[in-house]
Amino acid sequence: MKRLILASLIFPLSVFAQAPALPTGLGEETAETLWKDQAYSTNWDMSGFVESRFGMRTQDQDFQNDVSLAEIRSHLDLEYAPQAFTFKLSGDVLYDDVEKDDFEIDRGAGWFDLREVNVSFRPLSFMDVKVGRQILTWGTGDMVFINDLFPKDWKSFFSGRDDAYLKAPSDAIKTSFFSDIANLDVVYLPRHNASRFIDGSRLSYFSPSLMRPVSNEDPEMVVDENNGWFKDDEVAMRLSRSLGSTEIAGYMHLGYWKTPEGMDVLGTPFFPRLNVYGASVRSPFQGGIFNLEAGYYDSPDDAKGNNPFVRNSEFRGLIGFEREVATNLTLGLQYYTEIMQDYDAYLATLPLANLARDEQRDLITTRLTYMLNQQTLILSLFNYYSPTDEDGYVRPKVTYKATDAWTFEVGANIFWGKETPLPGDGYNTTFFGQFEENTNVYVSGRLNF
Repeated sequence: MKRLILASLIFPLSVFAQAPALPTGLGEETAETLWKDQAYSTNWDMSGFVESRFGMRTQDQDFQNDVSLAEIRSHLDLEYAPQAFTFKLSGDVLYDDVEKDDFEIDRGAGWFDLREVNVSFRPLSFMDVKVGRQILTWGTGDMVFINDLFPKDWKSFFSGRDDAYLKAPSDAIKTSFFSDIANLDVVYLPRHNASRFIDGSRLSYFSPSLMRPVSNEDPEMVVDENNGWFKDDEVAMRLSRSLGSTEIAGYMHLGYWKTPEGMDVLGTPFFPRLNVYGASVRSPFQGGIFNLEAGYYDSPDDAKGNNPFVRNSEFRGLIGFEREVATNLTLGLQYYTEIMQDYDAYLATLPLANLARDEQRDLITTRLTYMLNQQTLILSLFNYYSPTDEDGYVRPKVTYKATDAWTFEVGANIFWGKETPLPGDGYNTTFFGQFEENTNVYVSGRLNF
């Protein structure tokens, strides 16, 4: 894929400043030191945390360790913001006793995860630019994504890491244009940034091609990454505006599936092309917030739907509502659906030995959040339930903020689903059901600074 996005950006290359005049009787060396300290405190900001997390599976597995999470993480956010630009650096130094991978920056593997390193500036009064590694997100769904095609970290999400780590970083140029009529965000990704998907290394999953679960005892999954610089590039756009208190937006994404939804003739998984066109609405309603979002997933590598080894095009939509139903108690509900296109063509070409996907998959989510003890104790429950797959995923969590510095958390990732009868054995093959033996509980302690 070749695309050229041309823009003329005006950026000051240097900023000149003059130290303030010396007070009477103040020595030169002392004055210079004080002025530099003042500039540092004005332009630099640093924060972070040190955290330890430990998790255990609740079921014995023949093909995975009982320990699901065992790590110590040191996170640092550093920001330098003079008048002309803002530089941001964010990263994690990590000891992971479960997944002892070699350092690989794209997958966040190994001892260091570079979350952000970017420069942002405003070349014109109606235009912002951010260049570099950054966390990108848009759309209206709560833990359900339609028009947000930026990479996710599903291994972190399912194993009990902080919710913030669900969003994986992107290497991108984001340009935002502002006007009284509408706002336009254009994101150019010079190469495909894939999600950190389930590959058997930390969490086992069911493989339709092998017709059995895959774990870290299996050979490492080899995937065609499709991530050549300026060859496998992507473009995402959002056009948005407010009509009173209602927010409306239109989206377009030209790129690739974020997980390997294709398989070539040699059986190697790859990321097929994907174009997504969608829209969303968010508005106050009945004392809460109502949201509606939809997207059409065009799969050009399977335009007619007759290639069973490349995911078909599909329609996705959701409707949601959230409000405070009692003091400090918030309820959020969502109904989500995805409908495969060209389903008859898919069935006609599917090999007899393969399991067929359903034409439609529905999902209902429920979020309950209750705050106690002056909001220092938070009880939360997020539940996914699919009436079509007859499976689900429950995320209970208790968070206690002991002091301004110390935060403790206890939670669980509970998967369930019905067993699918297969020759020789039966396995959970649905989306959430396949992770049932990865059900885990975890605890964490965090020191913020």
